Amino acid sequence: MARGDALSKYKAKRNFAVTAEPAEGGTPSPHALTFVVQKHAASRLHYDFRLELDGVMISWAVPKGPSFDPNEKRMAIHVEDHPISYSSFEGTIPPKQYGAGTVIVWDNGTWEPVGDPRASLAAGKLVFRLHGQKLEGQWELVNIAKGGERQEPWILFKKKDEHARAHADYDVVTALPDSVIAKPLRKPSRRSPVASPTPKPASAPRSTRPTRKTALPAEIKPQLATLAAGVPSIGEWLYEIKFDGYRLMARLDKGKVALMTRGGHDWSAKMPALVDELSTLGLRSSFLDGEIVVLGASGSPDFNALQNAFDRGRGTDRIVFFVFDTPFFEGHDLRELPLRERRQLLKDFFAEKATEQVRFSDNFEADPTSLLRSACQMQMEGVIAKRADAPYVSRRSETWLKLKCKLRQEFVICGYTDRTDGANQVGSLLLGVHDGDGKLTSVGSVGTGWSGEEAHDIKQKLLPLAISSSPFEKGDTTPGRWSKRKAGTERWVKPRLLAEVSFAEWTPDEQIRHASFIGLRDDKPAKVIVRERPKAIGAPSATGAGKPTSAPPSGPSVKVSHGDRVIDASTGVTKLDLVRYYESVAEFILPHLKGRPCSLVRGPTGVTGELFFQKHGEKIGVPGITELPKALWPGHAALLEIGNAKALAGAAQMNVIEFHTWNSMAKAIGKPDRMIFDLDPGEGTTWGHIQEAASLVRAMLEALGLQAWLKTSGGKGLHVVVPLAPRYDYDTVKGFSQAIVQHLARTIPGRFVAKSGPSNRVGKLFVDYLRNGHGATTAAAFSARARPGLGVSMPVAWDDLGALRSGSQWNVRTAREHLSFQVADPWARYWQTRQPLAEAMKRLGYKS
Repeated sequence: MARGDALSKYKAKRNFAVTAEPAEGGTPSPHALTFVVQKHAASRLHYDFRLELDGVMISWAVPKGPSFDPNEKRMAIHVEDHPISYSSFEGTIPPKQYGAGTVIVWDNGTWEPVGDPRASLAAGKLVFRLHGQKLEGQWELVNIAKGGERQEPWILFKKKDEHARAHADYDVVTALPDSVIAKPLRKPSRRSPVASPTPKPASAPRSTRPTRKTALPAEIKPQLATLAAGVPSIGEWLYEIKFDGYRLMARLDKGKVALMTRGGHDWSAKMPALVDELSTLGLRSSFLDGEIVVLGASGSPDFNALQNAFDRGRGTDRIVFFVFDTPFFEGHDLRELPLRERRQLLKDFFAEKATEQVRFSDNFEADPTSLLRSACQMQMEGVIAKRADAPYVSRRSETWLKLKCKLRQEFVICGYTDRTDGANQVGSLLLGVHDGDGKLTSVGSVGTGWSGEEAHDIKQKLLPLAISSSPFEKGDTTPGRWSKRKAGTERWVKPRLLAEVSFAEWTPDEQIRHASFIGLRDDKPAKVIVRERPKAIGAPSATGAGKPTSAPPSGPSVKVSHGDRVIDASTGVTKLDLVRYYESVAEFILPHLKGRPCSLVRGPTGVTGELFFQKHGEKIGVPGITELPKALWPGHAALLEIGNAKALAGAAQMNVIEFHTWNSMAKAIGKPDRMIFDLDPGEGTTWGHIQEAASLVRAMLEALGLQAWLKTSGGKGLHVVVPLAPRYDYDTVKGFSQAIVQHLARTIPGRFVAKSGPSNRVGKLFVDYLRNGHGATTAAAFSARARPGLGVSMPVAWDDLGALRSGSQWNVRTAREHLSFQVADPWARYWQTRQPLAEAMKRLGYKS
């Protein structure tokens, strides 16, 4: 296989002005050759298998993905060589482009050819060893082309060695379906225990390594984070929410508190309430590093409110200081200690010392991709990733990373234009950054995102800074470059003030597009403002420093009997497929099952055979299933709980197909914490009618002040779920849900009925409120349904309602693949939402 102009076919198939795929580039590995397997949801899901050789990635498309079973010969279609830089590509190739669809990095690592790889490829038989996060051991690629094929067919299979596994025991593509960038597979690092300080008074830290007892420094400059292109995949990282505020370092010296900004300015006089609060902590020789914010009505940081607190001289007593690090604590220099030890010390200290205004910024245990998705859905700025074993350094580093929801940074205000209507307000701000030589260069303008009052205030601040000529470097002052306005309307100012701006993207000529003003900043000097360029952190390195250290997991937790039994003839799904499905979604479904009474639908002979609905704890021989106390439902046998992965897989092995849960937790069995509306279509009801009904139900609930979440039922309809504060009993919640349904039926009788029964629902839809009664259950999110097709109940975003094709759009073959490509968790905020019903009842005129 001659390399020649190896990337010519690759480039010819792609329009790089449209697709984000790399056009070329990537540095060949000087030591170990790399490999990558990318999971590609194109018109058909497949796995792109790529081996680095001679400066490119030789590539095959493997429709079913690799298998550890030597008897499983997988078709592999030889495709065009790709650039080495493609190995880290994750994203969505736009519609109508070659390979349109979403790509994730499913596995990566290094490979070793057995023999001469060039001669082997030419001969059509390549044997090699893989050292990946998922794939290990010896493999073989064999050319089976007979000549004349449009695409050259090969086969990929596992060689017999210590890593080989029977397919019935372990299917790697099912067991490990996700991105190794989003969810890297690594052995956990050993954590060093850190003893907590005695909080009264605060004492010196005790650590696994010595710290220096020394005088309190006059100043410690803050450590700064680097903007990252993606979630790091190497090492142990701690993840915190990125606060939308101002960075602050508090210096506490024998009762005296100084509040220093990132730029070195003392803001103590601006925040007397915070100074007083910090004085109560009892710290006499410490630095606390953190962020000051003002929390909005939703509980999230509100940058405009923080800015107004300073600009208008009101509300500084609302400022909250979230502390996330301590480089110096009670006479001890902690900068050489690992971050995890410094943060453990802080956590223990604030467990007793936290106040309303001074709090510890805790890290989150969720996987970083899900955490970032949740932060973005909550309209937060993003997430900060920090290496757990890293020291504190007073500079920008790659051991602290910024993972942002959207492009956003500070720019230097270099000029402005006036409003065209003559109002004494700015119309737009002309923005710049410093280049590598420290010279100002234009990046465009922003003309939206402020109120009339703010536009007036900004102009008043800019007027004293007026200058006669552009502050940009000569050659970068083309009149009218920044917007569609007449040349000469620019009013230039000294480059002193900073504007924080969010924007959609950088154009090829390095201008920002679709910019929106966030606020002014004065906590850092203008001279440090440069374009933030995201870096790829933690990708497998050419030198082998990033070589994965973990082997594939050991496989299923239960031995599956009669795994080849077909339980759904319409799809060919076997019992083994179903068990594997539940093992693969354990992390998703268990939050919906844990702590709740659960009923099981068992189908020993498949979905068309006799089904058994089991509510109570009769002996079924499933390890891990919990029998709840009988006192929870007097007069009945014990209820069941599926609270762990072992119980989930064990139940599936015992022919359980569906999992249904109560609307209340076992700890508060009589007080439901959710209200469910099941959109149950009648004969002749179209899918469009169901979608419309879901929107109307949501609108009705929002009019009552209630937020609702959506999921497919896995069958014909949809479920609308309303999380509640568990304060009312079942009769009250059921009665109120019935009143909502009756109101819908009275208001829109052509669409809804308030009575169940087939004769009442012809061409209409019954919003089933009966699932809100005591002892009633609903199919849990991610549960399969015991009917032909084995549809799955899938949480979806309201924005995606219009794109749904049916209530059983996903099934046990496709649901987990959908989750591996999911950009954001549509139910991220569901778990933090607990809504009272009193106001909603009042609005509807319902009396319990």
